[in-house]
Amino acid sequence: MSIQPKPYYSFEDYLATERACSDAKHEYVAGEVFAMAGASYNHNLISTNLASELRQQLKPRPCTVLANDMRLRVEVADACAYPDVVVLCERPVFHDRRRDVLTDATLVAEVLSPSTEGYDRGGKFALYRDLPSLRQYVLIAQDRPAVDLFTRQADGRWLLEAYTDPAVPIHFESIGCTLTLGEVYDKVEFEA
Repeated sequence: MSIQPKPYYSFEDYLATERACSDAKHEYVAGEVFAMAGASYNHNLISTNLASELRQQLKPRPCTVLANDMRLRVEVADACAYPDVVVLCERPVFHDRRRDVLTDATLVAEVLSPSTEGYDRGGKFALYRDLPSLRQYVLIAQDRPAVDLFTRQADGRWLLEAYTDPAVPIHFESIGCTLTLGEVYDKVEFEA
């Protein structure tokens, strides 16, 4: 059995192809391109709930909430991803004049899927940590009520707070918002 070499793409080649592609999304990491699978009903509902609740709280402030289709470029890691939810509390910085690739974020949230959970917790989190502006990373389970909130400390370490109790408020200190699991999981029905 021979091993076939993996094709290498520059970020600009990836971006040109991705911009021309209307029927699929792909993420980019150091020359490799990965197709993204479609999301489940619960995944979409949780993303929408989070974005909507944060948007309501952030309306009077200069922060912006974006969901699902905004590309986020991590230059240092030579990567580009589509986070489920991105919050910016500074003026947006874009890769180029097309304004469809952000290069900064204050908070990033990913809804975990069985096929992506390991990557979201490991490799993708490692990429996002290279964003100097990133203050919090949120991982949300879609098969049970559970939220993991990672917060960058002043010394660069990341502190994990795990939430499973619906009565305990989740404080997103980087953006000055507080939610409950009930708000995040509104109308979500978990399979038995």
